[in-house]
Amino acid sequence: MDTIDQKLLALLRKDGRASLSALATALNVSRGTVQNRIERLTRAGIISGFTVRVSEADDPHAVRAVTMIEITGQKTLAVIKALRGIPEVHALHTTNGAWDLVADLRAENLVTFERVLRGIRAMDGVSKSETSLLLTTL
Repeated sequence: MDTIDQKLLALLRKDGRASLSALATALNVSRGTVQNRIERLTRAGIISGFTVRVSEADDPHAVRAVTMIEITGQKTLAVIKALRGIPEVHALHTTNGAWDLVADLRAENLVTFERVLRGIRAMDGVSKSETSLLLTTL
């Protein structure tokens, strides 16, 4: 998967009913390119289907968390760029104190959340992280 595939998946996660033309415009590629990529991703099992997403407030399986991230060396820009490419990273903040970045994570379920968290921890430049699941919004 390349960057276009990742961006395509992010757009489809936001709106699985988006037209091929709208996706092509957002990705700055042709409609045929989008169609071919969706077909390839589906054949490869990366896209396993299209489904309805329920709002977070009404979805008992949704997972929200805050992840604090420490970055080593001069890798801050590369880590930020990689994190911005992850659809489950809802917001990303720089901070003062012990941590370099704080990521607001939102995932459809625990399986997706764990996959995302593992990916963040494995990123080149991420030396340490600490995650807190958000339980109840008051």
